Amino acid sequence: MERSPRVAVVQMKSSENKAENLKVSIDFIKEAARHKARLICFPEFQMAFSPTSEPPKKLVDIAESAETGRFISKLCNDCRTCRIGVVSTIYEKSSKPNEDRVYDTAVLINDKGNILSTYRKLHLYDALGFRESHKLLAGNAIEDPSQTTIGKIGLMICYDLRFPEMSRILAVQGAEILVAPSAWVHGVMKEEHWETMLKARAIENGLYIIAPNQLGNIFSGRSMVIDPFGVVELDIGSREGMEIVEIDRSRVRDVRKSLPLLKNRRTDVYRNYARAFS
Repeated sequence: MERSPRVAVVQMKSSENKAENLKVSIDFIKEAARHKARLICFPEFQMAFSPTSEPPKKLVDIAESAETGRFISKLCNDCRTCRIGVVSTIYEKSSKPNEDRVYDTAVLINDKGNILSTYRKLHLYDALGFRESHKLLAGNAIEDPSQTTIGKIGLMICYDLRFPEMSRILAVQGAEILVAPSAWVHGVMKEEHWETMLKARAIENGLYIIAPNQLGNIFSGRSMVIDPFGVVELDIGSREGMEIVEIDRSRVRDVRKSLPLLKNRRTDVYRNYARAFS
């Protein structure tokens, strides 16, 4: 019987130095490959930490193309060399001239070094005293899930987790696993919200949630993996580093069969309320 594929989850404290974070990322990729992981998932803001006081121009200066920039190109090369897939995050340049903001982008790369999906964060964290839209541009599309060696993966980023419509759309499109790179800010009730919503998104859609999180600076850690029935398979807590977890795709099939939430939806009724989403 084939062993369930292994996934590496990285909880890191990104510095403000892009080159330094790239080096740390490459070391993690090599370590994950030695542990025979098929995929390694990094948190949001992997490329660099940006303090609230930092001007938007600083991110524009370090941002790159998702297809041709050095950061992603180097990761693609290491994916190919180490035979491992990666979920990475970058600050992505806008194609608009003179734009002073950047996209917060997640990139899924396969073990051949090919980019499978590029997702720009849809929901910006303009809440609880923060205003990401000061520095970041919002994406305008939910990317279709991509088939990988560990299953069909849909991408979300951090604050997206608070919007259940997005995870449901990805689940209906066939996602078996949601990877949600995050930089969850610590604060009153924030860790409780984090765990509650990760469990809810997993349970209501019958899929795995892989949520690598930033640690330190202003972030809370607690990178987690939740199974389709809401079981916590991994909680890294307040440790910096990488952990390995196995993903059993048959668990998705079995849970969806015994708790057929997607099948039991009343779309015939829901469509009468489409105006609620406009």
